[in-house]
Amino acid sequence: MLKIKRVYEAAAKSDGTRFLVERLWPRGMKKETLKMKAWLKNVAPSADLRNWFAHDPLKWAEFQKRYQAELKANPAEWQTILTAAQKGDVTLLYSAHDTEHNNALALKSFLEKRLK
Repeated sequence: MLKIKRVYEAAAKSDGTRFLVERLWPRGMKKETLKMKAWLKNVAPSADLRNWFAHDPLKWAEFQKRYQAELKANPAEWQTILTAAQKGDVTLLYSAHDTEHNNALALKSFLEKRLK
């Protein structure tokens, strides 16, 4: 099962394998505090796409299309997450304030289609 969680929320055993899916390190977060398997910065949206989106909810649908195109072009970047999700619970960690329009949510949707 795939889940998403803000990096600022406490880790839980139910999280399973945790991956940070942000291109930039979260502000104020110490690496030893984050309790994650890996930081997969290359699975995050490109800097150009991230800057274009700028967490504008009006751009959400187009952001998801563009991000999925980037993901499809680079399967090696997300295969680790998919493999872990086939074996157990996986939590995608993100730092955005917006819990309804963020790359972890878009990535989760993308990966869930490949798990079926």
